[in-house]
Amino acid sequence: MRTLVVSDLHLGSRLDRDVLRRPAAQAALLDALGGIDRLVLLGDVIELAEQRDEIAIAVTEPVLRAIGARMGPDREILLVPGNHDRALVRPWLLRERERVAVDQVVPPDATPLLARLVSWLAPAPVRVHYPGVWLGDGVFATHGHYLDRHLLPESAFGVTRGRLRRGSAETVAPYEYERIRRTPSASRIEALLARWLPRPLAIVVEDLAEVLRVSTMPHVARRRGGYHLAPLTSRLLGVQMQRASVPALARVVRRLGVDPEVVIFGHVHRRGPVKGDDAELWTGPGGRPRIVNTGAWTYEALLLHGAGPPHPYWPGGAVLVETGAEPRSIGLLDGLDAETLARP
Repeated sequence: MRTLVVSDLHLGSRLDRDVLRRPAAQAALLDALGGIDRLVLLGDVIELAEQRDEIAIAVTEPVLRAIGARMGPDREILLVPGNHDRALVRPWLLRERERVAVDQVVPPDATPLLARLVSWLAPAPVRVHYPGVWLGDGVFATHGHYLDRHLLPESAFGVTRGRLRRGSAETVAPYEYERIRRTPSASRIEALLARWLPRPLAIVVEDLAEVLRVSTMPHVARRRGGYHLAPLTSRLLGVQMQRASVPALARVVRRLGVDPEVVIFGHVHRRGPVKGDDAELWTGPGGRPRIVNTGAWTYEALLLHGAGPPHPYWPGGAVLVETGAEPRSIGLLDGLDAETLARP
């Protein structure tokens, strides 16, 4: 069994940073699907956080129809929503509340929008799970946005609340992570600004937010960012992600009562572990679980300006899960250059 896991497509992003609207990127993904038995779409497939649903739908529908046609009627697609497309399942979650398990099967018609999205993936059979799904013995996959609750500010790019690598006997249900905070998270504020500001200002806000994330890096000097500092910015975000977000994810898994050998997640947009990463930083306490990130399918100029593949933030990341082998991070778009992938 060969399973391909992709995450963070963000189809319909207002700033056109989602690369699957580029024909060459879409062709590369469809080509990769020819050699796998199952596809997992691990969250943030469609960009719904910006409240531009109809525009996002117009971009997403032809891409998902192409994916469904390529998979055909005999190969399964698993859909696991994330935080940017949680609207696909949120009304259903609010009804079910504490009854939602860590590997909950969600009815494909739980919401009208979810039913539409599932229909676009025809003729492939589709199963919807939330907040995670078991892919095999010891391999658990989840988008990973619950980790935000363990960071300050409440964002995938914050610093740790307490010592995350300590063990904890407390076990909670997924609904505890779904409770709405009274104080808006940093990512929610950023999404609102991106929605309402004129496009040039929205680009500036997103770039500024990336620079501010760099300022949260632990144990490093604070320096101003910019396109000419893209190598430094991506390096520092990588340090933060491995030292804060990965331990936060490990804590989420423990609190949910999940005990896998390997956890696959997305959300932070950095593929890994990659060559040069410290393997110990990609594990939970005591070396368990091992953690792998899919990367994203967005082109972030502030992280990639002047860079080329292979690169941990290069769009097109995925995780390949094969029976009898260790899940591994791969780059499906490493053969494409920035001119092909970046926003025109």
